[in-house]
Amino acid sequence: MDPLVLKKLNQARNERKACVLVTNLGDGRDRLVLEGHMVEGELGEAITKALLTGKSTTVQISETEFFLNAHLPPPSIIVIGAVHITQAMVPIAKMAGYDLEVIDPRTAFATQERFEGTPVHAEWPEDVLAENPLDAYCALAAVTHDPKIDDFPIAEALRRSCFYVGALGSRKTHGKRVERLLADGIRQEQIDRIKAPIGLNIGAASPQEIAVAVMAEIIDAFRNRGLS
Repeated sequence: MDPLVLKKLNQARNERKACVLVTNLGDGRDRLVLEGHMVEGELGEAITKALLTGKSTTVQISETEFFLNAHLPPPSIIVIGAVHITQAMVPIAKMAGYDLEVIDPRTAFATQERFEGTPVHAEWPEDVLAENPLDAYCALAAVTHDPKIDDFPIAEALRRSCFYVGALGSRKTHGKRVERLLADGIRQEQIDRIKAPIGLNIGAASPQEIAVAVMAEIIDAFRNRGLS
């Protein structure tokens, strides 16, 4: 591999940026295509598919064969609220291959005993996210139902272009949330990305069913995310 291409690849991985290493199997030349730097034609379509699926593959374009080596940052889920829904989400996220962390300043809820083996931050989201900023490969699920806890991370997730932003609450509750976000300088087109009420509409009633609905919505958002 060209040392310069390797340097760019390592930089992209360190910065949690998705990319595809495109190798011409005829002459051995390779180049790195970062997510958002789109390529035209059939090769571009194949690269987009590799970025969406995260799967490496070989493709034939005209008379040339290319190997597409996809490098995607591991998607992570940040849940605001150490509640029963979150407890049910933990094993589902693990099985689906998503890292999950919990943030909740309410120390009675945010305990390692309730979330064994899962990173739990019994701190305010403002403090945690200042040290560990969100990015485009993070999903944010706010489920405390408390604006003092939920509002900041929701706004931050929208500013950081997280691939998924969901919030628990009724439509009336969300309407008030929208007013607060607008007052905080968040644009309406950003706010429109929020999934509220949170989770796919499957008639979920119990915390376990809501967890399934939320995880399904997160997976759908990740696999159908925009790449431009």
